[in-house]
Amino acid sequence: MGKVGLVSRALRRLLQLRLLEEDQSRLALESALAELHRLERALESAAERGRNSRELVRRAACTNDLPDRIAGLEEGRAALRQAVSLEGAICKSRLATDSLRENYQSARVERRQVETLLQEARAAADLDTTRRSQQALDNWFGSRCQAARSASGRSEREEES
Repeated sequence: MGKVGLVSRALRRLLQLRLLEEDQSRLALESALAELHRLERALESAAERGRNSRELVRRAACTNDLPDRIAGLEEGRAALRQAVSLEGAICKSRLATDSLRENYQSARVERRQVETLLQEARAAADLDTTRRSQQALDNWFGSRCQAARSASGRSEREEES
């Protein structure tokens, strides 16, 4: 195995490593995105809870139902606290997701760079193989022509004698 073969083998190992790193970073990104979507759905739910509480207060005000009115106000406060808490968590989740997205893109670039190097090493090996094959053909043809010349030279000497 020549230098190209060793380089190619090392590059294949590096490519496998880069593929694993890319897969891990992709999975981490997908997990972070799922968490972000879960938090966003929870925020939507909190907003819906707030709308329902305001509707309860409005209906209770029309019917003079004090317990429902108080319950609606408390439900609204709880929904607001939940929304504020979720907005902070969503902000942190977005930052984490952005960081993981950058890591994933970086891993993809690194993998592609190794693939390019591996393709170049294979092309160099193919070129070397073609060059050696052509050189072997040239040597064979040259030795054949030389054998034919020496054979024709002998027959001319034998005719002269």
